[in-house]
Amino acid sequence: MSKENDDSSLIWKVGNKEKLLDTPVFTVNKSVNTAPDGRSGAYITIDAPDWAAVIPEVDGCFLMVKQWRHGSQSLSLEFPGGVVDLGESPQDGAARELLEETGCRAQSLVHLGSVSPNPALFTNQFHVFLARGLEAAGEQKLDADEFLNCVRVPKEEVFAKMGGPECPHALMVAALELYRQQCRV
Repeated sequence: MSKENDDSSLIWKVGNKEKLLDTPVFTVNKSVNTAPDGRSGAYITIDAPDWAAVIPEVDGCFLMVKQWRHGSQSLSLEFPGGVVDLGESPQDGAARELLEETGCRAQSLVHLGSVSPNPALFTNQFHVFLARGLEAAGEQKLDADEFLNCVRVPKEEVFAKMGGPECPHALMVAALELYRQQCRV
């Protein structure tokens, strides 16, 4: 990349959002945006709450959840996680999801990073935390439409399966990569 590249010439002017569809999980918007050269066009974006995932370590294993995913119509092995509630910090959301899905609390939660799930469409962030010092705190407290099994999986097995048929969730691949980078695995 040369020094004469000026990134300011890449920035678009974003127009007012028009709400096209409001659902319980996201809002679809349209805006007419103007390119740096003056041309304009209509673009669709999706507003969704932030999401958080927790990577719980236990004796050389990860504590994971297996659940049905309606989009792929398949089971998916994932790290515990979900939507960050309105007014909740990503760390508090991660701690809540860990407790709800596994029945465990962590002595420490370390922020490994945040990424944009798909910056072409989504406006939200995905936050990843490492949980250490897990303590049993009771039973799972799942949402009414949430059915999942909590399982311990050896770390090597997770690294081998991530991105394959058992672990197809792209955000879990991103979470494991943030873990690898931060924990020097």
